[in-house]
Amino acid sequence: MTIEHTPAPARSDVRRPAATTAPTRPHARPFYKRGMLITIGAVAWGINSLVLGTDPSGAFEEAMSSLTSGTFQLGLLGLLTVLFATKALGDGRLARFFIRFEAGLLFFAIGSTVADGIGASNLDQPGWAMLDMFWPLSMLGMFFIGIRIAIAGRWHGKARFWPLIAESWGPIVVPTFGLFGSSVAGVVSFVHLCVGYGVLGQIVARKEG
Repeated sequence: MTIEHTPAPARSDVRRPAATTAPTRPHARPFYKRGMLITIGAVAWGINSLVLGTDPSGAFEEAMSSLTSGTFQLGLLGLLTVLFATKALGDGRLARFFIRFEAGLLFFAIGSTVADGIGASNLDQPGWAMLDMFWPLSMLGMFFIGIRIAIAGRWHGKARFWPLIAESWGPIVVPTFGLFGSSVAGVVSFVHLCVGYGVLGQIVARKEG
């Protein structure tokens, strides 16, 4: 006796489950927000420098300068956290110490920025003058960090050398202010911030770790 098994015809009214797409990686760009903050702060402060110059006078100009430069400084703090997380300066204790030291300089510089913005600072007093010095010191520290990133080679491609371009703001803009005044320095600052930190922020935002 022969037994045949005929397969049941396929039902046309049953939909096949849709092919599932590969899940996107939610942490593919873990530094996106911090990178965007760097760019926004740099462009905002650059525009302020272009319009109002680099030597604000009066309550309005001081407030606008403090608001935009303070945003830029917060972006720098975000950048330091990225450098720390990726060991961009190296994985030794000295590299970690220098990033923490630079963060301390930036905290005091932000304090100076806030004091200027609310009109509380008085540069005729030694204490306020010393606090104000943390601004250029913090920018000088960022310049040395840019050099170290390029030497360490932990970041690759444009990311390796662009921090040095961005963080040369102090050595370029400060002498320009002394030689040519606030208006010319404002133009130079605007261009340098947009090309330097503005682009660096996008590099950081697209960095995958």
